[in-house]
Amino acid sequence: MLDARQLEALNAVIEHGGFGPAAKSLSITLAAVSLRIKSLEDTLGQRLLVRGKQVRATPAGQALLGHVKQVRLMEADLLDGLQGGAKPRSGVRWQHLGVAINADSVASWFLPGVAALLQRHQLLLEILIDDQDHTHDALKSGDVTGCVTTLTTAMRGCVAEPLGVMRYRCVASPAVAQRCRTPRGAVSVHKLLAQPAVIFNRKDALQDTFLLQHFGLRQPNYPRHFAPAVEAFETAIELGLGWGMVPEQHLAARPGLQEILPDATVDVVLYWQHWAHESLSAQRLTAAVKEAAHKHLRPVPP
Repeated sequence: MLDARQLEALNAVIEHGGFGPAAKSLSITLAAVSLRIKSLEDTLGQRLLVRGKQVRATPAGQALLGHVKQVRLMEADLLDGLQGGAKPRSGVRWQHLGVAINADSVASWFLPGVAALLQRHQLLLEILIDDQDHTHDALKSGDVTGCVTTLTTAMRGCVAEPLGVMRYRCVASPAVAQRCRTPRGAVSVHKLLAQPAVIFNRKDALQDTFLLQHFGLRQPNYPRHFAPAVEAFETAIELGLGWGMVPEQHLAARPGLQEILPDATVDVVLYWQHWAHESLSAQRLTAAVKEAAHKHLRPVPP
């Protein structure tokens, strides 16, 4: 049987970023936190934390942290059931849910789709932003209860449900788009590659996918700006700093952007991966995410 106090100490060390802050949050001594972690490691016979300038969990520690998050959610649901949904005397009981999402999805469909649910059931979201090809790492490590991802195969202990297709279009300011064309108006890939691309971050491979799908070029060299924020990314393109891949849902708000190669799109199929055994709150979130995606994303082709 796992000791609840030891698990609480482990979670606090990771959540607060160190043994000292964990001790303060638990109102116990630093020595007590260290003792609880050591006792838990001795019981399991393996290291749970990598100690150093920045404390991080080992794979075994990550598995335990995922367990702690699930237990917390289930306990909160149990208390709500025992109290008949009534608020505790001390006030509103907030529940925390961690999710990993790509930046393009957060504002365009995810938050509008789940906002009413969060307010109705006093749920607090901790959103981890990452590229859609990498968000599943946070679910695997136990940091979140669900993620929007391109990974089609369900990870161990998880379920993968198709959400829909996010379509991206290659756009630029009118001046940059014109510089990418020949005197006859045709798009020249050589002229395109002479212009800088605006890329969200170094994990973003949409530009390379576009060049491969529509020009047969595999990872060509071209100048790049990096702008890891949606507003800054799209503003940089609008200001003429370069060309980039923008979700079609965002283009209505960006009339200054022009398609470089009309109808040459990149479709990204998104999935919602989540724990197979969810708390009631997580189940509600899953239902809201699927409904929002159904409204805002293109359907997944059969």
